[in-house]
Amino acid sequence: MPKHSLPYSETGYFSNLICDYLDENETLKNFYHRFPKLENFKAQMEEKQRAFSDEKRHLLAERILFQYGDNSISQHTLSNIDLLRESNTFTITTGHQLNLFTGPLYFLYKIFSVINLCEQLHEAYPKNHFVPIYWMATEDHDFDEINYFNLFGKKISWNRNASGAVGELSTEGLKELKNLLKKEFGESENAKKLIDCFRDAYLKHNNLADATRFLANTLFYHHGLVIVDGNDKRLKEVFIPYVEKEITENLSYKKVTETTEKLMDLGYAEQVHPREINLFYLKENLRERIIEKEGRFYVNETEISFSKEEILKELNENPQRFSPNALLRPLYQELILPNLCYIGGGGELAYWFQLKDYFKTVDVPFPILLLRNSVLLVPGTLSEKLKRLNIPLKDLFLPKHELMTKHTKEISKIEIDFSQQKKFLRQQFSDLYEVAKQTDASFLGAVGAQERKQIKGLENLEKRLLKAQKRNLADELKRLQNIQDQLFPKQSLQERQLNFSEFYLEYGEDLLDSLKENLDPLDATFTVLEL
Repeated sequence: MPKHSLPYSETGYFSNLICDYLDENETLKNFYHRFPKLENFKAQMEEKQRAFSDEKRHLLAERILFQYGDNSISQHTLSNIDLLRESNTFTITTGHQLNLFTGPLYFLYKIFSVINLCEQLHEAYPKNHFVPIYWMATEDHDFDEINYFNLFGKKISWNRNASGAVGELSTEGLKELKNLLKKEFGESENAKKLIDCFRDAYLKHNNLADATRFLANTLFYHHGLVIVDGNDKRLKEVFIPYVEKEITENLSYKKVTETTEKLMDLGYAEQVHPREINLFYLKENLRERIIEKEGRFYVNETEISFSKEEILKELNENPQRFSPNALLRPLYQELILPNLCYIGGGGELAYWFQLKDYFKTVDVPFPILLLRNSVLLVPGTLSEKLKRLNIPLKDLFLPKHELMTKHTKEISKIEIDFSQQKKFLRQQFSDLYEVAKQTDASFLGAVGAQERKQIKGLENLEKRLLKAQKRNLADELKRLQNIQDQLFPKQSLQERQLNFSEFYLEYGEDLLDSLKENLDPLDATFTVLEL
């Protein structure tokens, strides 16, 4: 399977913040701890080992086994859960929303990134154990972000009323969706496997958290992946002291605001806006922000309120009802996991950069941050078409109008670039300027105006010629546009738009095997795979 790499900065799809981080730009040094290189994990392990207790390890392993319930667990995963009790075991973690049927393709890339990094670390540090973790975002409440996936250019949606934490949502109503997918997928063997997987996940489990756990466990069954649900009373007991500080001192707000201002002073955008209290109150069908007003604590959009004493009592008796938002969730995660590295997309890493000083203030080790693998999958039929058109893969990342212009200029039998003519014209006017300097200012201005007029005329002629050649070459340009539209749906990265099922229908398990084999999490380049 041919594999190609492209610097992230040349794709046009990644922020300056992420590109600067990958380049180890000095301006960002204060916003992360250690850069993701194999040799830097030794110090990270030593630091985490000092900070993480055996008591936490045993609690974590116990709760994870409880969460799996009666799911079939591979021996590899069982072994990894048991290894979490050992002081020389560490985790590599990624998180993801509970998107319907995995949602966008990059779900696979995130998880193979953690799996492959664990294998690389075990080879580099054979006396230690490394466990790949998928942290399910069960406490999210943005149902509209997860209730669909795209298939063959259509939006497959699960339409229902929803409120509260999505992990607790009933899977009722998904039978109709299964019947729809059966028609869309067809009758191939791979189609039957996908339908069976959807049915077993969503029709045989009562809530979205259990369904997603089953689905991820099935897809990565042989790779030792361990799935964690943070919405757990026993695990949240560990979080209580930090929630108390959040309620009584607004600590995260102060530190994150300071760090965010420093990032913005350097020209980077704010990814997540900190609030005075970065917590939600969580009950059945409810997840709303906690807001303090004049010493009393209110649950937004409800009649629920507490005095300071009452809310602290509620926290200690029912810690499961206090849910961290996007800025506080990383701290909770690092408290309950013996974690070394968080792997996420560009947007996720952007808000982690806002957190380093806060972690230091609460004396919790800040993890190594690693950009997940990004991939463009190019089916064989499209690869052949690109070769016939003589299109370099990197050109496909250009905006559509730039790609069409570039290709037109390359295949046109007429020279469209008037750069030489403009250069010659400017030289002629340079001589005129010398003459003008010997007269008065008004003549000098007239020469300048005439130069601008002539250059503008050449530019207009160049545009008209380009437009005419695009019409003459319309058939080939249309073929190229169709290829780009297939690989970059809606002028967006494929991994953010398509669902894995489109490729699984064609390639089956070979798709997962190829991703496992070809994704190198420490290779900081964009990957293009020809299937």
